[in-house]
Amino acid sequence: MATILTCQVNNSGVHPSVKLSMRSDYGARAVIDLACRYGEGPVQSADIAAREAIPEAYLEQLLTTLRRAGLIRSSRGPRGGHELAREPSAISFADVISALDGPFLSLDCLGEADGRVDSAASGAITREVWQDVAEAAHRVLASTTIDSLVRRHRARAQRVMYHI
Repeated sequence: MATILTCQVNNSGVHPSVKLSMRSDYGARAVIDLACRYGEGPVQSADIAAREAIPEAYLEQLLTTLRRAGLIRSSRGPRGGHELAREPSAISFADVISALDGPFLSLDCLGEADGRVDSAASGAITREVWQDVAEAAHRVLASTTIDSLVRRHRARAQRVMYHI
């Protein structure tokens, strides 16, 4: 899947929806895991896979893609593993999704806006609204840093931690 904004078609028409691919979900979880350990040295993929419940072979593919995109760096050997290539505050959620799934927020399913003004072109009006939605979603993803997701993760972990 190369899009986040997708379309579902049924008897009542075309309905855009937001959907994150498993590839992006797993990849984002792996990047957040690495960000939680930023500055502590390389993290082995088996450890990430176990903590995040991601099949290790699939995780290795995702980490390779993220490395090629310049988001993580990898080292081999007994002390090898993976780590973020930049500070968590310098990586956006959009960076991760784009690296893993390519361009996103496509509205191809709504057809082309042809500029007609007659009643048959009302689809162009709804297309403009969905384009606004896509642009707003992109702004949110681009402004959401991995560091902010780590802070959310830690705050949530604190809320569910029980003290005896």
